[in-house]
Amino acid sequence: MKRAENHILVIFGALGDLTKRKLIPALFELKKQDMLPENFAIIGTGRTKTSDGEFRNKMRDALNEYSEDKERKKDLVDNFIGSLYFCVMDFKDDSDYPGLKKKLEELEKNLKTGGNVTFYLATPPSLYGVIPVDLARHGMNDQSKDKGWKRIIIEKPFGYDLKTAKELNNKLLKHYEENQIYRIDHYLGKETVQNILVTRFSNGIFEPLWNRNYVNHVEITSSESIGVENRGGYYDGSGALRDMIQNHLLQVTGVIAMEPPASFESNAIRNETLKVFQSLRPMKPEDVEKNVIRGQYAESTIKGEKVSGYREEKGVKKDSRTETFVAMKLFIDNWRWGGVPFYIRTGKRLPTRVTEVVIHFKPTPHQLFGRGKTVNEACNQLVIRIQPDEGILLKFGMKTPGSGYNIQNVNMDFHYSDLKEEPLPPAYERLLHDCMIGDSTLFARADAVESCWQFVQPVLNAWRENKKIKIYGYPAGTWGPEHADTLIEEPGITWRYPCKNLSDDGLYCEL
Repeated sequence: MKRAENHILVIFGALGDLTKRKLIPALFELKKQDMLPENFAIIGTGRTKTSDGEFRNKMRDALNEYSEDKERKKDLVDNFIGSLYFCVMDFKDDSDYPGLKKKLEELEKNLKTGGNVTFYLATPPSLYGVIPVDLARHGMNDQSKDKGWKRIIIEKPFGYDLKTAKELNNKLLKHYEENQIYRIDHYLGKETVQNILVTRFSNGIFEPLWNRNYVNHVEITSSESIGVENRGGYYDGSGALRDMIQNHLLQVTGVIAMEPPASFESNAIRNETLKVFQSLRPMKPEDVEKNVIRGQYAESTIKGEKVSGYREEKGVKKDSRTETFVAMKLFIDNWRWGGVPFYIRTGKRLPTRVTEVVIHFKPTPHQLFGRGKTVNEACNQLVIRIQPDEGILLKFGMKTPGSGYNIQNVNMDFHYSDLKEEPLPPAYERLLHDCMIGDSTLFARADAVESCWQFVQPVLNAWRENKKIKIYGYPAGTWGPEHADTLIEEPGITWRYPCKNLSDDGLYCEL
C-alpha cells in the first residue's frame, strides 16, 4: 500500500456515530501504518458549537472506545489527534460555506497540501444533493491547474429509488467529474469480497468451472441477529430491499458473476460488473410474487428473553408493511450464466450474523456413491465466508474408513485468522486509503448504481401497487418465513443454513 499525497480530509457530520465508530479508528490505523501523508489534517464539521480542543477530546474518547488497538502509543495518538480541527456550520445554510473555505485555505497554506481535499459526507442522505452543490458554488470543487485534486465520498443509500438516484447523479455530475465522486459501499471493502477476484482469476482450478456448465446454482446470504435497534424511523422508510440488496448484495453478485477484466484497473473491473447488472433479467409484475418473498419479524423468545416484533420497535408504524427479510431468485441472462438461478436472502432478527456466498456445483451425472442423498448433500460446495470468521471452504465427498463405500462430506478450509502475522483490515480503512490515492476500483460508478436500481424498481413498484402481495411474519430468531423455501423449486435443494444449533448456549458458524 502506497502513502497518500498531502491533503486535507473534511468530514461533514463529524460528531455522528459513523465518524466515531468507523472513520476515526480507521484513519488512526492508517496513521499507525504510515499510510497517511506527512502533511495531513482532518476538519470535522457540524452544527453544534465545538472548539478544536473539544473535538479532539471527543475523538480521543472515540479511539479509546472503538479502536481495536488497545496498546496505542501515546505519542502517536497525540500526533494524530493534533491534526484534527473543527468548523461549526449549518450544512443547509449557504452563508456558512465561506467559513469552511477560509479554514481550508489557512491549513493548505500552513501544511502545503497543494489544494488537495477529500470531502466525506457522513450525513443523512437528504444532504447528498445539498452539500456538494454548495461546495461547488463556493469553488471548493475546483481542481483546475494548480488547484489540486478534489474528491467527494458519499455513503449509501444513493437515492431512494431509480428516479431519485438519477436525479442525484445528474446534480452531482453538473459540478464534478465522475472520477471525483466515490460512492462508498463498505461491503466491497471487505477483504473476502476482494479475494473473490483473486480466487477466480489467479487459480486455474476454479475459473474453468465458474459457469453454467458446472454450477447448479449460487446462493448469497447476509443475515443479522439484531433488529432495527434505534434506527426504526429510518428503517421503516427503507426496508431490507433498499438497505441491503440494491447495494451490498447486488455488488457482491457483480463480483461473483463478472467476466475476467482486461486488466486489474479500476474502469476495467467496473466495466465488467456493470455488464452483470445490465444482464439481470428484469422482473415483470407477475414475476415478483413468485420470485421475491418478503417478511417481517414478529415477537418471539430467544434464549429465554422476550424479543419485540418489528411493529413494536421505536419509530415504526403500527401497521407497517416494511420488509425486514427478503429472499429473491434472479437470473443473469448472458453466455456464462444462462439458466443458473441466483438465490439471495437477507434479514434482521435471524439466528446469527453471517454473510457468505455459496457456489453449488452440479452433481455427477451418475450417482455411484450418492444414492439416497439429497442434491445438497451430493454436490460439491465452495463457501466464501465474508463475515465473521472470514475464509473459504470447499466441501467434497470422501470414503468413510471401513468396509463398503459409505461417503461423508468433508471440508477443506482456509481461515484468514490463520494469517496471524497479517491483520485483516476493516473495510473503511481500505476504502479511505483507496480514495486518498485515487483508486476507485471498489467504489460504485453512476451507471452501475442506476442499473441496480433499474433491476430493483419493478419489485418496489409491485409491492406498492399490488396490495395482494403478502408480507409474511416470521418469529424473531428463525431463518425467515418458511415461504422462502418455495423459491427453490428443484427437488432435493434447500437453503444452506450456515450455523448449527448445538446447545442452549447459542449458535456457532461452521467456517
